[in-house]
Amino acid sequence: MLQAARIDAAVLAGQSLADGLLGRVDAQARPAVQDLVYGSLRAYGRGDFFLQHLLTKPLAEAEVHALLLVALYRLETRPEAVHTVVDQAVLAAGEIANGRFKALVNGVLRNFLRQQSELTGALAADAVATSQLPDWWLARLQAAYPQDWQHVVAAGNQPPPMALRVNGRRIDREAYRLRLQDAGIAAQPLGDRGLALARPVPVDRLPGFGDGWVSVQDPGAQRAAEILSPVAGSRVLDACAAPGGKTAHLLELSALELLALDLKPSRSRRVTENLERLGLFAEVKAADCARLDTWWDGRPFDAILADVPCTASGVVRRNPDAKWLRREADIASFAKAQARILDALWQTLVPGGKLLYATCSVFPEENSEQMARFLSRQPDAQSCHEEQILPDADHDGFFYCLLKKHG
Repeated sequence: MLQAARIDAAVLAGQSLADGLLGRVDAQARPAVQDLVYGSLRAYGRGDFFLQHLLTKPLAEAEVHALLLVALYRLETRPEAVHTVVDQAVLAAGEIANGRFKALVNGVLRNFLRQQSELTGALAADAVATSQLPDWWLARLQAAYPQDWQHVVAAGNQPPPMALRVNGRRIDREAYRLRLQDAGIAAQPLGDRGLALARPVPVDRLPGFGDGWVSVQDPGAQRAAEILSPVAGSRVLDACAAPGGKTAHLLELSALELLALDLKPSRSRRVTENLERLGLFAEVKAADCARLDTWWDGRPFDAILADVPCTASGVVRRNPDAKWLRREADIASFAKAQARILDALWQTLVPGGKLLYATCSVFPEENSEQMARFLSRQPDAQSCHEEQILPDADHDGFFYCLLKKHG
């Protein structure tokens, strides 16, 4: 519990889980710590609401505040073990600030248990606590999706499903489903190449994972290769490729001359590693895709995948820290960067070629509004297909727009 609290405190101080915070935890303890971290961050708005009512003044000690958030999450999700949870939290508090907050932690948690029904009932009047989202985020969802925002909110507060993409170059999907069945893992077909697992499992339990039979990839993310669908032999660019899932999917579907770019060398190495595991090949470079002079040889591409940086608001259940690290002004910043990438990449596309713009966002300014602005700037661009996938029980949230360049 203390390890989870320290990670939560780091996130609430501005660090991202992507910075490797969980990597510092002992491998054996990591699954349990990750469950506490992700769960308590998803429920942060709820936990913070409870603490506002249970504390007479804000806590100056960030780790104690985070410890209480973790403990409240655990009390709500493990009601059969409340005494154990309180004892573990008090024990953890003994490791912070020379144990000065042990009595406070004990008192707050026991008061919560006494007042739990009343406090839970009061949640309905607080939009942030109920939605477990910042108020500006909730307001944008309500404006963009007046009929669906509640479903989007609910999906974002649930643990994510686990889905696989079967590498058809190595094994047939039904044959792999039977392999899973033999391993005691239930799965159902989903999409063209996907399998939805009944419950998540560690990748080392997946038959043939190390041999490249399968990859973990959300069904919504699998749509990218299916929509772009370049013909065999095409010259293709994956402009923001890491960690390489969509790059690999494109190569699994067809033999291509593919260049995969990513901004950071460390992320580019992940693309190479994933391709090697799957027995696939692409040219991989570390470069800013918008700075053509640093990587482009002047030969145009037949097809481009521009899976651009975004707020990741459609995959927030997998990245629960993003809800509390993002600021409303970030949307405009991302939109500006996305436009810069689009305008640069459009120059590298052959007349008659296709560019698939993709985000894992649900905010229109990054998606449909971005496309409208791009089409107004580029008279030779035509939108051929557009879809906004909202997160639900089966998949995360994504946006896709397929653009064709007139020649």
